Amino acid sequence: MNTLLWIIVALAVVAALGWAFRFAGQMVTGNKPYFRDMPYAVSFGFALGAALFVGGVWLYLQPPANEAGVPRASVVFWRWAVHFLIVAAIAAFIFRLLGRAVGTQASRKIFRQMPLTAAFGILVILIYGFAAVFAGLIAPYGQDQVFSAANVVPGGDPALGGNPDFPLGTDQIGRDILSRLIYGAQNTVGIAFATTLLAFVLGGSLGFLAATLRGWVDQLLSRAVDVLMAIPSLIFSLLLITVASAWVSGTGLTIAMIVIIAVIDATRVFRLARAVGMNIVVMDYIEAAKLRGEGLGYLIFKEILPNATAPLLAEFGLRFCFVFLTISALSFLGLGIQPPLADWGTMVKDLSAFINYAAFAPQIAASPLLAAGAIALLTVAVNFVVDWMLHRSSGLKE
Repeated sequence: MNTLLWIIVALAVVAALGWAFRFAGQMVTGNKPYFRDMPYAVSFGFALGAALFVGGVWLYLQPPANEAGVPRASVVFWRWAVHFLIVAAIAAFIFRLLGRAVGTQASRKIFRQMPLTAAFGILVILIYGFAAVFAGLIAPYGQDQVFSAANVVPGGDPALGGNPDFPLGTDQIGRDILSRLIYGAQNTVGIAFATTLLAFVLGGSLGFLAATLRGWVDQLLSRAVDVLMAIPSLIFSLLLITVASAWVSGTGLTIAMIVIIAVIDATRVFRLARAVGMNIVVMDYIEAAKLRGEGLGYLIFKEILPNATAPLLAEFGLRFCFVFLTISALSFLGLGIQPPLADWGTMVKDLSAFINYAAFAPQIAASPLLAAGAIALLTVAVNFVVDWMLHRSSGLKE
């Protein structure tokens, strides 16, 4: 039986279980409203969730190797994922408890209202920020330091081809992967943050300017933004960076990449800032400020900006994720952060050949997944925090 047929049979079984769950609930509860009014899609979701949970437990309990001693990559990776989720949940819970007990009254109140997902996101962001700032002190070696031991297996076990001096192994030319991961936080995250900040300064200022002055200034800026937004951002970035690579290289190309991505992403920020600003400039306190004779700078930075902070902060988190992923994608294609700087996108590209070893040596195949996991973890963490900030700014209650 092929895979497609197995999927069809499994979905049919789950569909039957969903119907049986709703019917049994109606019979047991005497057709009470909760089960009587339950849509079939909801009961199907309960059945699918239960099936996935049972399947996950079954996969976790499978032996990590077959009778011949060959590791089962799916079982090994699934066990790693489950262990990570457990450790992450415990760490987020402890971090939230500490936040409720330590700090100012305002910070303790925030932690009391904070969901566990937001606590996990803030904890991850703090860890990444600490690694980015103190990378030179934390990393055991330099990011471009080359050793004679190349292709060392992660784990540090000499019997499996590891080395205790390199717990996460080395790449093809002998650079320590752990050190490059730490420096990758400094380079990838730091450059993404600087790019996003530049995009917000540029796009936000022009957006508020267009909303305040209107007229031909608004029309000129809006039409220019429309032209830039009509071109797919990743393709446009690739084109401009390829052109820039003909004149600059190394650090100069990295700076050009920052400016190019910031200008392209500033168009999205401009749209948001202009839309928010349009709703603010019609308020009575703006008219009162104009009657007092306040200048343009006062109106933008003292009146409009403080009232637009919540949506801009939420958009900053989302923009940071997009910029972060764009830079990683460009580095994977060889046009992003340039050597000798360590970058997670470049590391995924350089170590991608090790994925072929997943069938019989999962610890080797995990090498490229470390950098990819670092990218995914930060993206998820920032989105958790952004979702929580949007919930708070909307005024909704739990």
